[in-house]
Amino acid sequence: QVQLVESGGGLVQAGGSLRLSCTASGRTVSSTNMGWFRQAPGKEREFVVAISWSSNTYYADSVKGRFTISRDNAKNTVYLHMNSLKPEDTAVYYCAARRSGFSSRDYEVSSAYNYWGQGTQVTVSS
Repeated sequence: QVQLVESGGGLVQAGGSLRLSCTASGRTVSSTNMGWFRQAPGKEREFVVAISWSSNTYYADSVKGRFTISRDNAKNTVYLHMNSLKPEDTAVYYCAARRSGFSSRDYEVSSAYNYWGQGTQVTVSS
């Protein structure tokens, strides 16, 4: 049984920073392709960032230069470091894991992931 638990969300002012955590059980993050998605009210879930088991990273254009994904294998945790936050970053952020490797650009596709966390709310005030 694979479980993903996110934490670290909250309310922050525009320009501020947050770090989200995704701790996995039942699977090691060091050998798993992981991703972060977000969903704002009334919008579809969208890709934010992904990291492959070989540490390749992929970012959505909207967060490049502001967000960074990292992994702590000892803690079996993936982090999303978010800087220079904007009101449009407000959403529920979800961590996801994929059993198989990424191919083409499927790291951007939510249906390509097998496991999901419950989500954590990030609210950026203007």
